Amino acid sequence: MSLLNFSFANKVVWLTGSAQGIGYEIRQSFIENGATVVGFDIQPQTLEHNFYPVELDLANAADIAETIEYIKKSQPEIAAPDIFVHAAGVLKIGCTDTISMPDWLTSFNVNCHSAFVFLQSLAANFKSKPANVVVIGSNAAHVPRLNMAAYGASKAALTHFVFTYALELANFGLRANVVSPGSTDTPMLRALYQDDSFINAAIEGSASQFKLGIPLGKIAIPSDIANTVLFLASDLAGHITMQDIVVDGGAVLNG
Repeated sequence: MSLLNFSFANKVVWLTGSAQGIGYEIRQSFIENGATVVGFDIQPQTLEHNFYPVELDLANAADIAETIEYIKKSQPEIAAPDIFVHAAGVLKIGCTDTISMPDWLTSFNVNCHSAFVFLQSLAANFKSKPANVVVIGSNAAHVPRLNMAAYGASKAALTHFVFTYALELANFGLRANVVSPGSTDTPMLRALYQDDSFINAAIEGSASQFKLGIPLGKIAIPSDIANTVLFLASDLAGHITMQDIVVDGGAVLNG
């Protein structure tokens, strides 16, 4: 039996949402394990060893397509990724009858449509060599949540699209999977609250919100999600594709 490989030496990773939270943790984990990472984010980032920052509005499909073509023409050393990870996401809160159309569209543009633009552009590359795709979904795509119609629907759409993409490219050796976090201690989640009280609220759940608590008694930290992403992108997961791994401490009870 050969030793399966968890090293990403000589691998190029394209990663969206690389500036903070889960995306930043994924970025650092890949770099620590030998990969070269190209990070796309609307927030400014700094060029570092094995990290190429690309400032990009992921809500703008035309800008994404233009940026991809520019990289392919001008930077051949990073233009053919072995791994694509979509960690970019926005959380727009609001009831169905009050959420604005811009918030609804931004949710789909960033959470789902941007992944479509990247993966459609990379399809020819992925047909030329085996590759891996991992996207960050959400347990909100598994169960309805009050005030989260835009977020849950956009993550559910992302999940279905990626499964179809994986099926279409399976004959070329592509594997594509989804990692669906629950409540995770990130700047995106903290921006919704004034203090740390949200942590206990998430753990305990709320009957009035039709929301179960977290059986493991804690919320996730970004490394919990990053570790799962790296596993799915590695040789250790060589026969895993079209799966949605829920990383939420059991909050949706295997939903």
